[in-house]
Amino acid sequence: MAFGFRVGVPGMSVRVSTRGVRTSVGPRAARISVGSGGTRISSGVGPLYASSSLGGGRRRTSTTRSRAAAPSAAQLERARRQAERAQQEAERDAAIAQLNELRRQATSVHLQSFGPARPPVVPGPPQLSLAWALAETQAHHLAGLGIFARAERAAAKRRAEEDAPTYLAAEETRLHAVHSELTAEAGRWWQALVANDEETVCEAVNHAFCDNPAAGCAVGVDGAVLSVVMRQQDIDSLPDQMPGVTPSGRPTLKTLSKRDRTLWWLTSMGSNIVATLKEAFAVAPGIMAIDLAVLTRLPATQRLGFVAYGRWTRQAIEAGPWRETTDALRFLDIGQDVACSVTTTASGNLSSTIKPLDTSRLPGLQCLLDHAQDDAESGDATLAGLDGDLRANTPAAHSAPLPDHYRIHSVAEWKTQTACPTPPPTPAAPTHAPALPSHAPATALTPGQNLVLPEEAWQELFIAFSFAGADADLTLFLTGTNGQVTCDEDFVFYNQPSAAQGAARLLGKQPDGPHIVERAALHLAALPAHIQRVTVAVNMDVDTGLTCAALTHAALHMDCATGAAWTFRPPAEPDVRAMAVAELYRHTTHGQQVWKLRAIGQGWADGLDGLARAHGVNVT
Repeated sequence: MAFGFRVGVPGMSVRVSTRGVRTSVGPRAARISVGSGGTRISSGVGPLYASSSLGGGRRRTSTTRSRAAAPSAAQLERARRQAERAQQEAERDAAIAQLNELRRQATSVHLQSFGPARPPVVPGPPQLSLAWALAETQAHHLAGLGIFARAERAAAKRRAEEDAPTYLAAEETRLHAVHSELTAEAGRWWQALVANDEETVCEAVNHAFCDNPAAGCAVGVDGAVLSVVMRQQDIDSLPDQMPGVTPSGRPTLKTLSKRDRTLWWLTSMGSNIVATLKEAFAVAPGIMAIDLAVLTRLPATQRLGFVAYGRWTRQAIEAGPWRETTDALRFLDIGQDVACSVTTTASGNLSSTIKPLDTSRLPGLQCLLDHAQDDAESGDATLAGLDGDLRANTPAAHSAPLPDHYRIHSVAEWKTQTACPTPPPTPAAPTHAPALPSHAPATALTPGQNLVLPEEAWQELFIAFSFAGADADLTLFLTGTNGQVTCDEDFVFYNQPSAAQGAARLLGKQPDGPHIVERAALHLAALPAHIQRVTVAVNMDVDTGLTCAALTHAALHMDCATGAAWTFRPPAEPDVRAMAVAELYRHTTHGQQVWKLRAIGQGWADGLDGLARAHGVNVT
């Protein structure tokens, strides 16, 4: 059946809108409407019109969602002021906490405890084993032997097995002798300290003073009395504010009054004085009294002056209860002949001005003041140039590294000292070969530093790599601009000691005193044009399994006939078995070609194989 559409009511009209579809039928006087919104009847006669709903159809109710109101300008302003107040209160609280901590640290130094000095105990030497000795002797005897020289390597290992027990016994005997000598020396030092030897006491006390907040310096000993000078913080360096409370009890910051500033500074000075006395008595057991004088920069003249001095006995300091910060002010009461620039007025207030004390009646203090220098440029006052009868033993002298008394001597050193037969001789260095690095003045280079070589060095440049502790080999790589060799013949090592028709050659390895030195020579001007770079490298012996950290006193030294010399100490890398120490390369400056030297110190963990591959050598 075909589609059809029927309208069954004559005169029906249709109204369509977005709210639905409605139909109506009938004349204007009585018209019925059906559709969305229910059935309605309407009547309209003349200018009048009325409409009502028929039936009990469901009413639709609509709700209107209220729109969110934006904050007003007043609300935003109140929020901004609240945020500013919160930020200000946070900054104020942080400043209060910082000032409280600063004052606590400055006035509580005397609360520290210092343990009494004890006789020094020298640690024993390292324990050595036969396995270690065998590894060392094998490294020595296998030096310079190629991995394919099987017969020579077998013979070298037999010699190593023979030398190992003797080498072990010699090293153990030597180390025990060193330990006995150090123990005796420590005993002599302790006896000198207890006997109040001036140099020993001043050195020990100054070493203890080197980390004090108020710099102290022991300058002399008279019997059982130690003389100390102390540098107190300047009063002008104190902050201008201090924590306080408002009338309503809220925390705040208020201006530091002159009285509070003076009290803070005086308490800080007393705290530092007591701490200095306690530490000096702890370090020097034979000292029974200390004459201490305090220097500071005076606010009126900005010159150094003495503001306190006196004598304090060991009994008075050790008997005093040091539990509170206010106990620091007791230094004025327990000393002898104490003088202080800060005095108490008749009304009980502290004096507001700080004036220098008269030292004309004290020749020692006057001499000390005459030789005191104020280093104002550095922002901190220091004492320098103390001479005459007052000795300054500065803490900087203790910053040098301590010597290694238990340094293990290499097999080469042991053979040299005991006149044992040496391994098969290596090619002797020419008479004009360079000496040890320590024998010629040289310019010390740092990693990455480069310089232009003088023309004399182009003709003949001598290279010496000195070391101890383990065995290592010197190698040269003659490369192009890309850092790669053009052929394996440009790789100079112990099995191929010469290249470029002798322009680059190894001169051999020899013991020289406590070191082993391997030398090489370069004729830079005679190198072919395709060779743009020469890398000077070292590698550890493959049979030992040691890294560059086993080398001691390692240094690369270069010099030429004119006497110009350069030296570089490569880093002792614990994970590196081969290292490019330095590089010589062509460079064009102002249209002229020169040779430059660069210190490198870059290593390879996989040893000579990795180093050779990185420079283009065919490693099979």
